[in-house]
Amino acid sequence: MDDPCMAEDRKVGVVTVTYNSAQVLPDFLRSLWSQTHQDFMLYAVDNASKDSTLDQLRAEPDRRLTIKPSPSNLGVAEGNNVGIRAALEDGCDAVLLINNDVAFPPNLISTLLESQQAHRSHMVAPKMMYHEPSNIIWWAGGHFQPALGYRVVHEGLNQLDLGQRDQAIPAEYSPTCCVLIRREVFAKIGLMDAKYFVYCDDTDFMLRAHKAGLVLYYEPAAVLYHKVGSLTKPSESPFVVHLLARNRVYFWLKHLGKPLACFYTASLSLIYLAKYCLRLKPGPILKIQLKAMLDGFRLA
Repeated sequence: MDDPCMAEDRKVGVVTVTYNSAQVLPDFLRSLWSQTHQDFMLYAVDNASKDSTLDQLRAEPDRRLTIKPSPSNLGVAEGNNVGIRAALEDGCDAVLLINNDVAFPPNLISTLLESQQAHRSHMVAPKMMYHEPSNIIWWAGGHFQPALGYRVVHEGLNQLDLGQRDQAIPAEYSPTCCVLIRREVFAKIGLMDAKYFVYCDDTDFMLRAHKAGLVLYYEPAAVLYHKVGSLTKPSESPFVVHLLARNRVYFWLKHLGKPLACFYTASLSLIYLAKYCLRLKPGPILKIQLKAMLDGFRLA
């Protein structure tokens, strides 16, 4: 893979999708503006925030910030696409997809760029820690489980960080919480699939990249602290329950074909029913899940 540019010469398009992010933006922006690698543009795509998110962004004096407000909620996948398109149009050599409910040290971007060049990788992601407690791992490499419908595994999840995952290694999967992606990746496999709206969109993107033979690396010398759950809806809200069930079915249909997708969908239905019978899930949740799975077939 040719790489004519040195790491310090590469222009990075930083893409973040905001949605009622006022409480987390100060830490994010403070971390970003303090980066040692300063050749970047920030594309903040706002999904119709109702709080002071846009006011905070508009108050930022740095000219590297481009705000792209949407009158409606586009979802995370299409929100990322809006930022990716802008970054590519502006000639960025790489795109850093990153959540804004994170904090990180000044060397994050420079370390990711250096790692990407050293390993000649198409994508690279840092060690991702919980923000609190900050010594517990959230992601330190990842892989797919094909026999379980390409379920993803966060390696090192919930482990105390004792240096056991301090070696840079290839990975199959990374959440788009923070991942640096060369521009040619998008030319080869396309953008995020906007049909997901949110949830499974990163799994879909990484599986497409994996199938295309693109190289992803885990780089532990770069560290990010993720405020997990700070901006997401409760896991049992109808919105989340519906999208998780619908998107799993859509993902299986897209990547496994109809026969296998039907098998996994039937298996998931039995799991949902078992949880209802064991009184682990209430009836209204079961109804949402079963309807959502049908919506997954319609979406495909």
